[in-house]
Amino acid sequence: MRTITLKVEGLRCVSCAASVRSVLDAHDGVRGAEVSFEEGNARVLYDPRATSEDGLVEVIEKRGYRVVARNPA
Repeated sequence: MRTITLKVEGLRCVSCAASVRSVLDAHDGVRGAEVSFEEGNARVLYDPRATSEDGLVEVIEKRGYRVVARNPA
């Protein structure tokens, strides 16, 4: 398992964060996600054998948000 924190532009409210968390939680390989609109980030625990950082970014950006930084833990 790996953890990554993604800086996400466009998170403007609790509903935005919930939407991003929902698509991340449904994505193959994701074991848990915490999304904060106040901090503008998503912290994701994932299985690198099932998905990649690029896959996580793609899921978020398909929702209309922009990932501007990646910080692997």
